[in-house]
Amino acid sequence: MKKVSRVLGRFYDSKISQAGINITQLAVLRVIERRSEEPLTRIAEELEMDRTSLYRAITPMIRDGWLTSHDGTHARFRTAQLTRKGRQILTDANKHWDRVQQNIIGCFGKKKYASLLSELTRLAECAVKLNKRPNELHKSGSNSNSLHLPTHN
Repeated sequence: MKKVSRVLGRFYDSKISQAGINITQLAVLRVIERRSEEPLTRIAEELEMDRTSLYRAITPMIRDGWLTSHDGTHARFRTAQLTRKGRQILTDANKHWDRVQQNIIGCFGKKKYASLLSELTRLAECAVKLNKRPNELHKSGSNSNSLHLPTHN
């Protein structure tokens, strides 16, 4: 999974970089656009990032004028908003994203892509479930609560 993630990340980065942005920055900007004025802790949760990693990711975007950030009454309530420059970067990056996405789906197959996304979502849900019950990783046998995933195909 990590290897596939790195390969796809490099591919998307190479195409989206034409807009002056990388795939992580694009994801962050998209969520901030949708959740403007919401605490960055919620942004981090949606991105499945810890708050410190999100702050590290947005610092250069604030420096470069893509975002503004405001502290609330508590550090956990810091917010961020896109600037005009950030919106333009996002618009440009989304155009590149759309082309890359269409190419990937066209190459992989629309039905197979939809099925893959569904299965990946299910896999992520399993990881979340097992993370809440770490002792499940050490169980063996055919217990209906145990997770059986193929290691190679």
